[in-house]
Amino acid sequence: MTDEHLGRMVRDADPYRPDVIRHLDGAAQNLLEEIMSVPTLGPVAEPPGKRPRARRGMMSGLAGASVAATLLAGVLAVSIMKVDQPEGRPATPAVTSEATGPAAYSAMVLKAAEENPRLLIDQPGWKATTVYGFAEKEGTIAFSNGGQHLEMNWYPAAQYDDYHKDRLQVSKPEPVKVDGWPADLFRYSASDFAVMLRPRDGSFVELRTGGAWTRSEFDRVVADVVRVDARTWLAALPAEIVTPERVNEQAAKVLADVPLPPGFDIAALNGLGTNDAYQFGAKVTSRIGCGWIAEWLRAKEAGDDAALQRAADALRSSHKWKVLHQMNDEGDWPEVFWETADKVAAGGPPAGYKEALGCE
Repeated sequence: MTDEHLGRMVRDADPYRPDVIRHLDGAAQNLLEEIMSVPTLGPVAEPPGKRPRARRGMMSGLAGASVAATLLAGVLAVSIMKVDQPEGRPATPAVTSEATGPAAYSAMVLKAAEENPRLLIDQPGWKATTVYGFAEKEGTIAFSNGGQHLEMNWYPAAQYDDYHKDRLQVSKPEPVKVDGWPADLFRYSASDFAVMLRPRDGSFVELRTGGAWTRSEFDRVVADVVRVDARTWLAALPAEIVTPERVNEQAAKVLADVPLPPGFDIAALNGLGTNDAYQFGAKVTSRIGCGWIAEWLRAKEAGDDAALQRAADALRSSHKWKVLHQMNDEGDWPEVFWETADKVAAGGPPAGYKEALGCE
């Protein structure tokens, strides 16, 4: 499991349009403030160890790029009113009972949102359930509405031809458009569809269904997928999402009872992008585990028995780390981590440990 397995990220989009003003009711504004606290001064594969839903055919043929999305409490519904503008258009939530002024975002957070395609579903009931990546070239956001799921994955434009050739083995492409953006629709079955958008601004997007769909239902949803401005996209993120400006706060929680390997740079965690809590926990503990394994190997080579023991003890202590126990009900990353850590502590890194933990 490499860094690619720990999160897909992206750099794609139009510049943020400063004339956009977001108006939210009081409850939504409070939630936004929780999502994005702003100071006054100025990770193709399934997420690591994430347990899939009972039926997760999403992104098959893309090296297992499904996302297990556990519905998060307190999620903002993605329901917006479209404005007739060609791209990156501003949008206002359907529920705007009491205008409280525009939400404030820092340049860091806006940049993270601007550099992805920023697609949302303009229908009531659809909620963002999983999001991760956005620090480089790839990213994922998944939406749920009852038993139906729609996942949006994007990749560097240079990979489009290979992905498109792969889809030609699935079915004959059918030309469609997503918010005016040319795309091809592919049928995996009578209830399983994918739409691959043409490359734009350095990336391309694929939409993929999960759950039970009819073609007419899929057509209606695709017709209401819209590209929005950065603020609207940010407002749709669940409160649990770890945005760039919440990294320090969340990292402090994750690392509260975790021993840090020598030379560990906490500031480097700022480059992890935007992730749900599970993905963030996996990425952070991956770096911790890899750091301790590197120290174990160094100490072994140097004949430093004291350092070797410290590294082994640190890895064994992972069975008590709160973050891994919190993640264990949602996915298998903790078991993968513990198995690898125990083998290192017992005598050395097992074969394939770098892939297992995402070590560089």
